[in-house]
Amino acid sequence: MRFLDRAIVASMPLVPRFLIGRVAARYVAGETLDSALDTIRELNADGARATLDLLGEEVTDRAKAESATDEYIRVLEAIASNGVDSNVSVKPTMLGLKIDEDFCGEQIERLVAAAAGHQNFVRLDMEDRTCTDGTLRIYHQLRQRYSNVGVVLQAYMRRTLDDIAAVAGKGSNVRLCKGIYVEPRSVAWKGYETIRLNFLAALEKLLRQGTYVGIATHDEYLACGAVALLDKLEVPRERYEFQMLLGVDGELRRILLEGGHPLRVYVPYGREWYAYSLRRLRENPEIARHVTMAMIRRRGL
Repeated sequence: MRFLDRAIVASMPLVPRFLIGRVAARYVAGETLDSALDTIRELNADGARATLDLLGEEVTDRAKAESATDEYIRVLEAIASNGVDSNVSVKPTMLGLKIDEDFCGEQIERLVAAAAGHQNFVRLDMEDRTCTDGTLRIYHQLRQRYSNVGVVLQAYMRRTLDDIAAVAGKGSNVRLCKGIYVEPRSVAWKGYETIRLNFLAALEKLLRQGTYVGIATHDEYLACGAVALLDKLEVPRERYEFQMLLGVDGELRRILLEGGHPLRVYVPYGREWYAYSLRRLRENPEIARHVTMAMIRRRGL
């Protein structure tokens, strides 16, 4: 299967753009902010919150990073003026982490300060292992001055339980996910059940340390385990939320919402949807196989 996955990934750039677009349409809220806001209104009407993500990463030009920061500030203004329930998520490499860490920190602080002015919140997404230390350093620096910033930890990383001790505590806000980047075994757990085990261990540690947790999963086993932990620890609903990706397992989303759990949907949008999709497929060959099968089914082959 691994050989097949690699072959599929290698062939993805040859797949017509419009076919990938058909598949991506379910998971990306269009190219414009207006289309993303329409999606958020629908989610809000269903009882879900949102987090808006402007697509793009690995920026190597300072002007582009500054332009992305400006766009995110406009996003925050649009969220406020439209009265929708959404915060924002940002990839540090989009705002210049691979250019210069101090420069990136300045851009993110601009964004966090603007969000504070709108009583909103900024989540620093976590990228691959080369970005972990820099992202956490920027997060810690901002937390000294702002309360409206959070970060992401990935359960498959071996370091995560140690990182929790540094980021957790009263007033902290962490999204916990499994992790999607292909990392070497030396830094990341590889077994499926092992990652599940570490996810629940990390979740319990975060909750016991008083952190607000975004429980990001589409895995029903983990959702069930999380609900059990929340019940056991008597965690109030003001201290957590479930988080899911746009277009993924709407039924589980409804089940959690109907159970009274707060839930937020990750809503990506922007012109970089095609490059974003190809990068995600290269990083996770198994997803590439599923996308290919979805395209085949859509074409009736």
